Amino acid sequence: MIAVFQKLGWFFREEWKRYFIAVVFLVINGVLEVLPPKLMGTSIDQIFAGSMTGPRLLLMIGLLLAIALSNYGVTYIWMRNLFGGSFLVSRKLRSKLMGQFLKMTPTFYEKNRTGDLMARATNDIQAVSLTAGFGILTLVDATVYLAVILLTMTIFISWKLTLICILPMPLAAYVLSKYGEMLHKRFTEAQDVFGKMNDQVLENISGVRVVRAYVQEAASRKSFREVSEETYKKNLSVARIDALFEPTMRLLNGVSFLLGIGFGAYFVYHQEITLGDMISFNIYLAMLSWPMFAIGELVNIMQRGNASLDRVNETLAYEPDVQNEHGLVDVPTPSTISFQNVTFRYPSSEVDNLRDVTFELKRGQTLGIVGRTGSGKTTLIRQLLREYPLGKGEIQISGTPMRKIALDQAISWLGYVPQGQILFSKTVLQNIRFGRPISSIADVEHALVMSAFQKDVTYLPEGLETMVGEKGVSLSGGQKQRVSIARALIADPEILLLDDALSAVDAKTETEIITHIRAERSGKTTWITTHRLSAVQHADLILVMDEGSIVERGTHEQLMKQEGWYKQQYERQQIEATLTDGE
Repeated sequence: MIAVFQKLGWFFREEWKRYFIAVVFLVINGVLEVLPPKLMGTSIDQIFAGSMTGPRLLLMIGLLLAIALSNYGVTYIWMRNLFGGSFLVSRKLRSKLMGQFLKMTPTFYEKNRTGDLMARATNDIQAVSLTAGFGILTLVDATVYLAVILLTMTIFISWKLTLICILPMPLAAYVLSKYGEMLHKRFTEAQDVFGKMNDQVLENISGVRVVRAYVQEAASRKSFREVSEETYKKNLSVARIDALFEPTMRLLNGVSFLLGIGFGAYFVYHQEITLGDMISFNIYLAMLSWPMFAIGELVNIMQRGNASLDRVNETLAYEPDVQNEHGLVDVPTPSTISFQNVTFRYPSSEVDNLRDVTFELKRGQTLGIVGRTGSGKTTLIRQLLREYPLGKGEIQISGTPMRKIALDQAISWLGYVPQGQILFSKTVLQNIRFGRPISSIADVEHALVMSAFQKDVTYLPEGLETMVGEKGVSLSGGQKQRVSIARALIADPEILLLDDALSAVDAKTETEIITHIRAERSGKTTWITTHRLSAVQHADLILVMDEGSIVERGTHEQLMKQEGWYKQQYERQQIEATLTDGE
């Protein structure tokens, strides 16, 4: 049960002063709280004996007021430190998780559902935060505060009566440990299925257009009802165990009360304790209600926190499959990019996705990559992105093996526009500036011109300040592509990667964008994958891919002299373009 505190040891070591102050003042608070019942018992005995005087009464009242005021200040100090630590651990864990998410490669996201990762970053961290705050409170109150009350009852009233009243406690410890074991297992299952439900909600919202287009609303509702019902049942099983803690402790506490009143009356009758002692003792028994209840809460919170922390730590412990090697070499600029017999296979694939790929590109040149769907175009680009471990063969940049170049340095050279445009739920301006946050409005406007988006901005409701919605839902496919291109161009990268980034724009707009890129990026490298061959006519080198291999290579003019796929596809597209223009 206490294992969760050991797992959070790094945090408690960092914040030991905060928690030391909190625990010390919690103990002081406990000591102060046991004084009033004893004072009341003494006062009752004095009244009963007729020895209570005015000055003594005023002294008692003064002491009680002083204790109350002291408790006020002490409580403020321990609450501020303890619950401040609770909020702090949640902030630190969320920051760690976000850092981990940003470091992870696609392999990680292929194995983990987005909804489950969100559950770990929200519900699970909330449970851990509760452990670092309320959990410490229940731990201190279930141990130190309980001990203070029991010692006071033993020393100042009757050790016999105290011993009799704590007889139910061993039974409580046994029962609660059993509850805790069941709770840990059920809470872990509930969190797992909550992540599954989260994932389904995300998929339905992001894919709402597809759901409606295929009239699958009823099927989606049915599927969600099923996972929602499963979540309900798992949480209900947690609630059933959770509901046992309080009545169990109340029952055992009631037994202690019964023993206290019965044997207390017996001891008063035989003059082993006074009436005032018995009243004080019963007040202490009432005060024992919270520490005994805190034992149940402690087990509950610890098991929930432990289960959640295990899930969070599982994510944090995941090592990315692409990491820096030892003996890194600093490469100032990517003057050449060379692929030498590169063969690559995705971790989940049973066949090679790239086969014996060899070519060289100099700085300032443009590479066009074309081929049928699934031929390996995107896979080739992903080798520069270092999303997966490098395969066989060697990729060299400026004559240095890519594996010897720091990941951050290699990625800093790149400006990437993926096939599926990713826009954030922010304004157009913020999405473009994501490529270079310090860019001026003039830089943004220049990027808009280069991406042929400047006219579209004037038609948006609030211009550059228009919110694009979740994943750019308020923009058309072509608009999203051009915002993505502007975001990459404003960064002015050494290597620009356009992965089928012009598929949703018309031929005229494509020509305009390519013309701007050629004029502005003289001396810098550009890679373009496309199905529309007109986009790579100007390229210094065109690679025709098929099943992961290069089947044709050369410039546009050289490839047109060959009776291969490139020439056939180009002529077919030209005929289609002519027919479209004729319409």
